[in-house]
Order: sequence, then C-alpha cells, then structure tokens
Amino acid sequence: MTLTLIRIPSLALLCALALGAHADDDTTGRAPLLPAYVQECGACHVAYPPSMLPASSWQRLMGNLKSHFGSDASVDAATTQQLTTWLTANAGSGKRAEATRDDRITSSAWFVREHREARHWFGTAKVKTAADCAACHTKAAEGSYREREIRLPR
Repeated sequence: MTLTLIRIPSLALLCALALGAHADDDTTGRAPLLPAYVQECGACHVAYPPSMLPASSWQRLMGNLKSHFGSDASVDAATTQQLTTWLTANAGSGKRAEATRDDRITSSAWFVREHREARHWFGTAKVKTAADCAACHTKAAEGSYREREIRLPR
C-alpha cells in the first residue's frame, strides 16, 4: 500500500510535466505542411497550419481564390483540388479553429485573446498586420508557433 501511495504522486508529477510540455508544443497533432501548399499559399503569406480553421472555412476560401482577401490567388484546378482535399482533411476543430464571419484566422476569438498584449505592434513597420506571423514567431514558416520561439520586435 505504501508503494502505491508513492507511485500516485510520481505519476501525477509525470503527467503534469507532460501536460506542461504539451501546452507549449503548438505543432502536436499537426500534419506536416504539404509542399504544394507552402509553394502556392506560402508565396504570399505564411502557410498557416490547416488546424487553425475549420473545414468549412477552408472550403469557402479555396472556392473563391479569384477574390482572396483582395487578391487573385487562383491556381489550376488540379492544384485547387489537391490543396482543398489536404486543407479540409487536416482542418481543426474546437476553440482554435472556429469559423469567423470572414474566414480570417486573425478574426477568431482565440487569436484575438492570444494576441491581446501584442496588438499594439500590429500596423507598425515591424509587424505590418496581425497576419504577419513571422515578425514575432521565428519558426512560423515551419508551422511552429511555440511560445518559447517568440521574439518580440524591438
């Protein structure tokens, strides 16, 4: 019985440590970025992890590439189909992947809450917009947004 009492706190400690490590691991459970996605979408902006939007948002975005936030982001039909299939298969659900009125990741309640202390940098020379992830997230291009990899502008 004493042995069991010793094991329980040890197990609890190990679980807490594992959860703490997981909390900062923003790439856990994410699919590696599809090379075609990085090439086509990442040419103009960060290739956002597909888990940051629900499948319905990705379908709407991919269905209207001619008018993609003020730009024509059209690609050929085969590439559109490949990207749509991959994005919807790897789309998110839950708090981080809520549908927004304009399908913008930066409009989600989760994004706004997470960036409330950094909003004063948006619209500056160092962080042009809220979508300028790489200005602070040093590994955004790799799909990693871990807190320990943030470097705030000076």
